[in-house]
Amino acid sequence: MATVLVDPAVLPELELELVGRDLWLWPVATAPDDVTGGDGPRLAFQLRRRMLMAKRGAWDLAAEWTPVWIAFGDTWRRGDEPLPWSAHAALWDLLAHYPDHTRYRLGLGGVPRLTVHREAV
Repeated sequence: MATVLVDPAVLPELELELVGRDLWLWPVATAPDDVTGGDGPRLAFQLRRRMLMAKRGAWDLAAEWTPVWIAFGDTWRRGDEPLPWSAHAALWDLLAHYPDHTRYRLGLGGVPRLTVHREAV
């Protein structure tokens, strides 16, 4: 999973592009309680602050942006194997189309796998 700061002006557009590639965007503030510890808005604030502080002013324009997690859907998975490099490349390539509206560190991790509950048809 990737943690990304996203300009709210492009959030809906980015989310639609991600869904089309079986990549799922979760705003941290509204992510499931079992992942956020029950306080998504506080965790979102902390993540945004930590990311901004780490860049020592270089990302100050993102001070009001939305922290999101981007997860990989089932089509990217091969059982319990690590994600293939093509999954990483697909995400970074897509985010590269939003250079003025996203801030992120290359790399994944830190959050347990989020399960998307599907209804039986």
